[in-house]
Amino acid sequence: MEKIFPRQVHIVIALVWFVVALYMIFLYAPQEATMGEVQRIFYIHFSLACTALLAYFFVFLGSMGYLWKRSHGADDFAYACAEAGFIYCSGVLLTGPLWAKPAWGIWWTWDARLTSTFILWLLYIGYLMLRSYVDNPGRVEVLSAVVGVLGFVDAVIDYMAIRWWRTQHPQPVLAGGPGSGLDPRMWLTVFVTWGAFLCLFFYLVRQRMALGSARRALVELRRARASSI
Repeated sequence: MEKIFPRQVHIVIALVWFVVALYMIFLYAPQEATMGEVQRIFYIHFSLACTALLAYFFVFLGSMGYLWKRSHGADDFAYACAEAGFIYCSGVLLTGPLWAKPAWGIWWTWDARLTSTFILWLLYIGYLMLRSYVDNPGRVEVLSAVVGVLGFVDAVIDYMAIRWWRTQHPQPVLAGGPGSGLDPRMWLTVFVTWGAFLCLFFYLVRQRMALGSARRALVELRRARASSI
């Protein structure tokens, strides 16, 4: 893949995509009638949230792949998605209150959507701490995979929370039923912005997987050298 789509090209595309997304957020998309200019943070918040949930789905897939096949590639993929997903989930918890304060008059409330998102963030932290502090090759991968699989339950709850319960959080704009639509220019801005965040996410995953492969090769080289002495 590196020869077909080099990482240098990937990051340039991501940066250009972000420039286009910012133009659309602040200059192309119309002003929302109720909240005004502050609503524009929605495009960033929504894109971060969707990518954070998608990242944990990838952690789940990579974890299942490792438990099934003991594939180091699947484990590297899960680990890389967890690291990138943690960044995105942190962004969700930062942009959410910035939007909530002018919209609701409060920074935070422990409703189903916000609480499940906070738990998802803690799951990301737990996964990464497990990878960092358990120094037992083979065992750490299995334990991390178990956390990745079990934690996906919360990701599903987080996604469905505003469909299952009445919450302070706005109702979904995607598949949310009658009255949940957006102006066509807003829809276009949503998907362009989400595309930019996805492009950056996959770049971060590529970088982290390359680092993981290089680190594993170095460990194997050191073991081979130690056994030959």
